[in-house]
Amino acid sequence: MERHGLLSPETPEEAREAYHALAATATTVVRESARAMDFDREEMDERVTDSVYATAHEALFASLLSVTDGSREEFESWREGVDGEVTVMGGENVDRVVWHAFSGEAIAATYQNEPEAARATLRRMAFGRLYRDVLRADGEP
Repeated sequence: MERHGLLSPETPEEAREAYHALAATATTVVRESARAMDFDREEMDERVTDSVYATAHEALFASLLSVTDGSREEFESWREGVDGEVTVMGGENVDRVVWHAFSGEAIAATYQNEPEAARATLRRMAFGRLYRDVLRADGEP
């Protein structure tokens, strides 16, 4: 088994704290990307909307989530110790699994090849299914 990523919040409060800590970084990435595309001030104001910043913020958070990558047997052994719901996407007869747990729930995806793609996909799914509502609970878009 291998772990990849930096963020492993265990509670909604920890997730919100990590998410808010990344806001300035996401803003900087968007602004520097717009500058690299030679946006002038007017084009920047027109094209780089709050939605663009929010998307970058969410993508940055998701990309840093820690995921575990292991064999089917390692996953099943881990799963036996989980009290909460575990949602598994993919085929039952696939050798490898990546998973992420948060606040009593977990999401997993099976894969045969392309571990980096599997981890990236799982992180996006984890954000959408496990984090989005928690992070928007305080009124953020």
